[in-house]
Amino acid sequence: MNDLLGSLFPGVSAAGLAVLLAATMLGGLVRGFTGFGFAMVFMPLASMVIGPVAALGLIWCIDLPFALPIAARNARQAEWREVLPLLLTATLALPAGLWLLLWLDRETMRWILAGLVLTAVALMASGWRYHGRPGIPLSLGVGVLSGLFNGMASIGGMPLAVFWLGAQRNDRHKTRANLQTFFGISTLISGAILWQKGILTMAAMMMAVPLFAGYGVALWAGTHGFQLASESTFRRIAYAVIFLSAMVSLPLWDGLVGR
Repeated sequence: MNDLLGSLFPGVSAAGLAVLLAATMLGGLVRGFTGFGFAMVFMPLASMVIGPVAALGLIWCIDLPFALPIAARNARQAEWREVLPLLLTATLALPAGLWLLLWLDRETMRWILAGLVLTAVALMASGWRYHGRPGIPLSLGVGVLSGLFNGMASIGGMPLAVFWLGAQRNDRHKTRANLQTFFGISTLISGAILWQKGILTMAAMMMAVPLFAGYGVALWAGTHGFQLASESTFRRIAYAVIFLSAMVSLPLWDGLVGR
């Protein structure tokens, strides 16, 4: 068993493997519960172990078999007038985010990733809201940010979560349907681009195989928890898990824990 895991996760220690599994399951719980947040939990933690570039390919492989059927179930509830402009601009901005990922060094990317996640959580938890239906310029701008963040760290859901959770008229059901639908379609688009850039590799696909079961169980648990939780509980749990994941991943602690 150890030889098999060693071949699937070359250069990853037992502690590193435990971090990857924990990140997968925590991210799955948040994803199932809120409709977003897998990458916001997984990427900061996985980047500590295998680096941001490898983590980006791995997260795509883990989420793909689940993202497509989930999107299909939620498509009817989604507001396509909001989803389509976001998809268009996010797709156009994705290559620029990938360029930044490949250009910046590993530690700088970890700082940027944690900083973006912490900023998003602070904005969402502050209680900020806007009124009315989002206009085209706002939707297009959020789409650009989503594409950039998706290319840099597969956290394209972060600006979307701020956008839709911040919409006072949206309840958690509408927010969740929009996010799930967006992720399903954008996963197919980003996969083609990641493969062309050499980030989506056979090694990433093989690494994802042992993590599928943990992610699936956590996703199921999070989905059922969503049915039971109140609106306020829904938001607080999501914010807390994302915040803690980003804090733990900060390079600031590397010297203390021997990373």
